[in-house]
Amino acid sequence: MNCRICGGKLESVITDMPFKVRNNSIVIIKKLPLLQCKNCNEYLIEDAVMEKVDEILARVDQTAELEVLSYAV
Repeated sequence: MNCRICGGKLESVITDMPFKVRNNSIVIIKKLPLLQCKNCNEYLIEDAVMEKVDEILARVDQTAELEVLSYAV
């Protein structure tokens, strides 16, 4: 698959990524699989992965300002 920004090749990587879920709350998901461009570092989260991310984010502590969770269960 090619990058929609620069046309470079996307490669599968495992990384940590922050998600802002409310004005004062950030969730970091560790070991998240995604596709990342070798040229410009643009990334793409595939639909199946994003569905699981949505499930993870729905379960976060509503009072926490920062929470770190693992994608792998």
